[in-house]
Amino acid sequence: MQTAVQPKVIIFTTPTCSFCNAAKRYFREKNIRFTEVDVSKDQKAAQDMVRRTGQMGVPVILINNRPIVGFDRPKINAMLNIK
Repeated sequence: MQTAVQPKVIIFTTPTCSFCNAAKRYFREKNIRFTEVDVSKDQKAAQDMVRRTGQMGVPVILINNRPIVGFDRPKINAMLNIK
């Protein structure tokens, strides 16, 4: 039996962002692997995030390179097929 390959998930965060922490907690609860990028420490990543989305705020979540701005649970669920 083959298991589905999980989409690539990247979350752009800052340490003080409560929505970022909520999103990370949600991914952990759902056993979704993700890569965290702290844009307060990585200026290039911050510029990349703004270039991709036009957004300065976090969290920005990329699921297979498709951006979600903010912790938008319905959109995350739809893109990851979470019920």
